[in-house]
Amino acid sequence: MTPAQKNEVIVALKEKFSQYDNFYITNTESLTVAQVSNLRRLCFEKQVELKVAKNTLIKKALESFNDEKYADIYQSLHGVTALMFSESPKEPAMILSSFRKTNKDKPVLKAALIGTDVFTGDNELVNLTKIKTKNELIGEVIGLLQSPAKRVLAALLHHHEEKAGGATEAAAPTAEAAPEAPATEAAAPEAPAAE
Repeated sequence: MTPAQKNEVIVALKEKFSQYDNFYITNTESLTVAQVSNLRRLCFEKQVELKVAKNTLIKKALESFNDEKYADIYQSLHGVTALMFSESPKEPAMILSSFRKTNKDKPVLKAALIGTDVFTGDNELVNLTKIKTKNELIGEVIGLLQSPAKRVLAALLHHHEEKAGGATEAAAPTAEAAPEAPATEAAAPEAPAAE
């Protein structure tokens, strides 16, 4: 690889690191060509970009940002490295987790950067699959906000039904009192006669 080609790769990697807040670093060394092809297909279906690059070029691209958040990632840059870029912090973890079920726990997770948090080591994969996506968090917040509103509406409807039920009960005695009213009028003429 010529220096010009290396610079092209570094520039391309810098663009990816700038574009995505989340990326995973995996070791694909023990995978066959067919397995890597299957992994690429899964990533493509889930809108995750899979890139294989040399560790030194990845390190140079990250170092060019002069950002402390990448410091813990450098120790993970050894062996064959594949980068997984995604808008979703959870999707690459889900892909790796499902892929590993049929491929003898391969590929191995080296590290992941989610926002500003670095997760290092293969043992973090389970935790990464439990991260909630932005849409999941928004759904939970909406559900929490709707719950009290639903209770207030239910209470108002119940109160309104009680009033409506009370109005029909009040109307029923008035209807019963109506036949008695003429009897009272009939009694009224007798009263003056008694005087």
